[in-house]
Amino acid sequence: MRKVRADLHVHTCLSPCADIQMLAPAIVERAKRAGLDMIGICDHNSAENVAAVVKAGARAGLAVIPGMEVTSSEEVHILGLFDSEADLMGLQDTVYQNLPGENSEEAFGPQLVADEWGNVVEKNHRLLIGATTLTVEQVVDAIHRQSGLAIASHVDRERFSLIGQLGFVPEGLELDALEVSDPSRAGEEYGYPVITSSDAHFLEDVGRSLTSFELENASLSEIGKALRHELGRRIVAN
Repeated sequence: MRKVRADLHVHTCLSPCADIQMLAPAIVERAKRAGLDMIGICDHNSAENVAAVVKAGARAGLAVIPGMEVTSSEEVHILGLFDSEADLMGLQDTVYQNLPGENSEEAFGPQLVADEWGNVVEKNHRLLIGATTLTVEQVVDAIHRQSGLAIASHVDRERFSLIGQLGFVPEGLELDALEVSDPSRAGEEYGYPVITSSDAHFLEDVGRSLTSFELENASLSEIGKALRHELGRRIVAN
């Protein structure tokens, strides 16, 4: 067992609200400098930059978890984290089928798809910053159907959070964890496991908030065990 330092909520230049310098090599370099062992790539309603960061991370010895931040019809952000890119692409298919609208660069910013070396190869023209037509329950179910972990994003914020938008956690909602951005609030009793992540949209924010786990190896299956307190896996002090 070893300590694994993880920031499981990092955006790339695909998210229109993120800095255009959030390219795969730069993100990985920053994560390594921050002493991270693992990051999760979770852009808004798309996973088209995940493969690039996974490849860049593999070269540098950084574990990269494929993920996405899905916006529900209630404008609640939910993280989906996966063991495989194939499972994540299954979620992307569902999200794209339920994501109306087209992006306006003037209003929201560019949505850049880039390769593992940081070269921009195309733009995504969907309205990634918008809400899907899926309810919170449907988002969580779609993530679980693809064998992912469903985590409510930044519940300590007023905007785009489960508690901020709805005022409560719906009874019976099968979340695997809640995420907070403020490390000082990680110990609050929500009734779910709580992780801390940066929600980084700029390079300097990668690793500013993180969660340390005691795991056998740096993988999502191990994180799932830690959230469930299985086989000695657990969240530990940073």
